[in-house]
Amino acid sequence: MAPRNRRKPRERRWRLPAIDWRRAAVTLGAVAAVVASGGGIVWALDQPIERITVVGRFQRVAALDVEQAVRQRIQRAGLVGVDLAGVRRAVAQLPWVDTASVQREWPHGLRVNVVEQVAAARWGGNGLLNVRGELFLSEARHIPPELPKLSGPRGTESAVAQRYLAVQGRLVEAGMRLTAVRLDDRGAWEFDLDNGVTVRFGRRDFDQRFERFCTAALKLVGERATDIVHVDMRYTNGFAIGWRGGGTRVAARAGEESDGDA
Repeated sequence: MAPRNRRKPRERRWRLPAIDWRRAAVTLGAVAAVVASGGGIVWALDQPIERITVVGRFQRVAALDVEQAVRQRIQRAGLVGVDLAGVRRAVAQLPWVDTASVQREWPHGLRVNVVEQVAAARWGGNGLLNVRGELFLSEARHIPPELPKLSGPRGTESAVAQRYLAVQGRLVEAGMRLTAVRLDDRGAWEFDLDNGVTVRFGRRDFDQRFERFCTAALKLVGERATDIVHVDMRYTNGFAIGWRGGGTRVAARAGEESDGDA
């Protein structure tokens, strides 16, 4: 039997799909129109900044100074392109400004919220510390007279302020107030009370000595403040009192002497 003729398989040829150029042109035109309109919207929104609103409770900061700092920073920037972080930094650098935030107010404005520094103490000659113990002004023009005067070596501002804040409440409960806290170059602490009495704590064991002052000497200081010049807590288990009429009395156990922590 003669073999049958087998048909050769047809080769498949891939052809590009037919392109409807008219439809493609319409689609591309639509996309271009959307892009163009989007750019037009951005251009329309990026309008000049015409209004600056300054918000905050001020005693030392002038709203006009804040507005001027903002205008110097934005120059010709529009509402969309304005550098809000840069504006915030410019405002935060003003004297007496603690923190600042900046927001857009559509369609033509900026809103600047400012929190003013709160002076908690005086530092050295004319410096001011805030409630966090940070030196925010080194040469203040106006020093509130009621502020306590703190002093110490450079870089100890926070440590001295924290010490002041830690003990002030205990003294207020006893009807007294700190007017000065000093830390010398050797690390010795000394306080001035509002009744004119100076308290010396020395360099070591401050917490124990302050506790002893509150439990053993504070009542006497309150009762005899007009007669006392200073109280020396630099003793192991007692203290010494310097009287205005002269002389010193040691309130300690027999044989107790100063531990030499001058």
